[in-house]
Amino acid sequence: MARPLDLAVVVPTFNERGNVAELVSRLDRALAGRGWEVILVDDDSPDGTAEAARELARADPRVRVIQRIGRRGLSSACVEGMCATAAPVVAVIDGDLQHDETLLPAMLDRLTADPDLDLIVGSRFVEGGGTGEWDKDRVAKSALATRLARRVLKADLSDPMSGFFAIRTAIVRGLVPDLSAIGFKILLDLMTTSPRPLRFAELPYTFRVRTEGESKLDHVVALEYLIALYDRMFGRVVPVRFAMFSVIGLLGTAVHMGVLSLLYLGLGATFLAGQIAATLVALTGNFFLNNALTYRDRRLKGWRQLVDGWVSFAAVCAVGAVANVGIAGFLHDVRSGAWAVSALVGVLVGAVWNYALSSRFTWGRY
Repeated sequence: MARPLDLAVVVPTFNERGNVAELVSRLDRALAGRGWEVILVDDDSPDGTAEAARELARADPRVRVIQRIGRRGLSSACVEGMCATAAPVVAVIDGDLQHDETLLPAMLDRLTADPDLDLIVGSRFVEGGGTGEWDKDRVAKSALATRLARRVLKADLSDPMSGFFAIRTAIVRGLVPDLSAIGFKILLDLMTTSPRPLRFAELPYTFRVRTEGESKLDHVVALEYLIALYDRMFGRVVPVRFAMFSVIGLLGTAVHMGVLSLLYLGLGATFLAGQIAATLVALTGNFFLNNALTYRDRRLKGWRQLVDGWVSFAAVCAVGAVANVGIAGFLHDVRSGAWAVSALVGVLVGAVWNYALSSRFTWGRY
């Protein structure tokens, strides 16, 4: 008989080809004598991470691969992986070898021995843990992010930013319908989504130095973290995508006025020429910002998708502008003199139209 499956290790990957074989080898040593599987969830890495994982899977049935096409995001990758196993316990660990896989047996044993625990978190900030060779700047940024997370979390968790933990799979399946799956901190998402406080314990580990590949901690990832915090605090009132779409729209308005002022007042262009140029510049800027931020998990790639997306976005916004003007004009005629309210309602209708239609026809087709 095959050994019963005790633990699934979910590894979200992007451009980690050089680490895949070493990670599986380390898991094999750390989990010797246990029933385990590893699920590598790859966001269609251009470096061939998924194929490297499939090569291992052909020789080792404990290795499984989910290659996601047209979808990106660490949290959503973790969710897909955690839902793809029959193991009673699932652990999440990075594919860059910076987490200490030798802690996994202790995590599994704690959950097995104590039925009252829901979650075991690998922590860098309890006694015995550490951040390794982090510089002062990264330590300071992490401390700030941790303080912000604890305000949202309202739990005495020393390392809410941890991406290394083990949880009962049944709990995950129960929470999945309400998860935002935004950004790269799935632990924060799970704990803030749960209708009851999850009972947890923390085990110390020391964060390692990456030896292969490149760090994913760029400015967009940091922004995603702030977006995730917003979603946890206000997302039920104003959906985070709509909030981002609206903020980018406001930035586009500022760009429009700046370009128009430059061309019309500064360079002496006709008002009509300046208005057309400003509209094209603002629309193009809005398209690329929304593609990079609002719809990062569905973002368009390659010149063909980008051109097609820009055209559809322009068409949607053109209709939205007509709706804006039409609604505002109608309300102004009905409520003579209430020009400000009429204009704001028109702007809101146009924004909702642009958001709904672009979600479907610009970023919903690929």
